[in-house]
Amino acid sequence: MVTPLERLQNKITKEVLWLYILRLLKERPMYAYELKEKIKEAFSFEPATVSSYVVLYKLEKEGYVTSEWQETTGGKPARKYYKLTPKGEELLKEGINFLEETLKKLKEE
Repeated sequence: MVTPLERLQNKITKEVLWLYILRLLKERPMYAYELKEKIKEAFSFEPATVSSYVVLYKLEKEGYVTSEWQETTGGKPARKYYKLTPKGEELLKEGINFLEETLKKLKEE
């Protein structure tokens, strides 16, 4: 049986994956698999690989990120790097502000 806390953890991680992706892309452009690994490292949860790709596709389609193929060395295939746009940076700020306001309300005594 899933506990209320486990449901909350799922909702605040996997269901708002876009927030974590935008936060990491604020640091520098990254490719999808790299983002998945950085999420695991920085935020202590591991999204499904397909979820990362789906979220990136939607973010790009809506103008929050752009992508560019880059050649690699050593005979490896080219990688698609994603970069945060100004619109994506604004969405990240709005998302963080929303979470901060929500936490502030929850903490009020």
